[in-house]
Amino acid sequence: MKLIPTTEAVGHVLCHDLTQIIPGVIKDARFRKGHIVQKEDIPVLLSMGKEHLYVWENDGSKYHEDEAAEILYSLCANEHITRSKETKEGKVELFAGCDGLFRVDVERVCRLNSLGEMMIATRQNNFPVHAGDKLAGTRVIPLVIEKTKMETAKEAVGSEPLLKLIPYVHKKVGIITTGEEVKKGIIQDAFGPAVRKKLAEFDTEILGQIFPGDNKEAICQAIQDFLAQGADFIVCTGGMSVDPDDNTPGAIRMSGAHIVSYGAPVLPGAMFLMAYAESGVPIVGLPGCVMYAKRTIFDLVLPYIMADEPVKPEDLSRLGVGGLCLGCDVCVFPNCGFGR
Repeated sequence: MKLIPTTEAVGHVLCHDLTQIIPGVIKDARFRKGHIVQKEDIPVLLSMGKEHLYVWENDGSKYHEDEAAEILYSLCANEHITRSKETKEGKVELFAGCDGLFRVDVERVCRLNSLGEMMIATRQNNFPVHAGDKLAGTRVIPLVIEKTKMETAKEAVGSEPLLKLIPYVHKKVGIITTGEEVKKGIIQDAFGPAVRKKLAEFDTEILGQIFPGDNKEAICQAIQDFLAQGADFIVCTGGMSVDPDDNTPGAIRMSGAHIVSYGAPVLPGAMFLMAYAESGVPIVGLPGCVMYAKRTIFDLVLPYIMADEPVKPEDLSRLGVGGLCLGCDVCVFPNCGFGR
């Protein structure tokens, strides 16, 4: 930091806020710390009684906060993430450029934040977002930061973006609703409307809904029929408990699908099944809670499927911490702790 005449300050960076006082009009910072003095600023500064200014003394070993903020941003975003128009006071904000699944490399973000003098604050990992949603903010804490510190940050996190936004894709969906009582019309189907409502939140096309009863072979054939029609996603509803006549898990297995998991550490939704056909088409078995609960395991897994992100056993295991829905009177999901 050095003191120079205001008339020689063009192009220099202010080291502190400068307050302008006009009685009855304004008493506020007219120029903020980090502001780069422009030619038109000189008369204003002189009118404020500032004949000398403390400015940043650049010896080539440091970055200004805004320069460093640009480096932080470059470590964060993939091609589907946009940014604030300007870098200000060492800050850059990041936004969703499309609807999709927001993913954070938690371990590497923590590694960067532990370095000090810089930070990245994000939404929760695996968060479903819409275009325009704010995703993260970066900030360089001091006015200037050692260039070596930013090089250390680059080395610590590597070349892959710390944040990713994975766009949702269009899905053609087949719905298979099991149960002899539904097939025979003894009770009204409640699964179909609930599932359709969930799917309507995404870019989906319903190929149809089949009611094969509880026959394992018939359920298996319904799966094969939808695959033959070009389904990108198959939803099987009902018959997911351990009762003798609950044949949906066995039918999905009979179809040749690979079972990722039968059961998930989530309430509501413990009897959920995740599988993939040989072709890679996701097949889910939904328990009865999807009919009546506001939010369930289906809400947590659906964004993965719509973003074509493979659901792995470890993804489901992680849902256990935060996997207890509290059934709040006013549901604010996904802006809550459920599944986070």
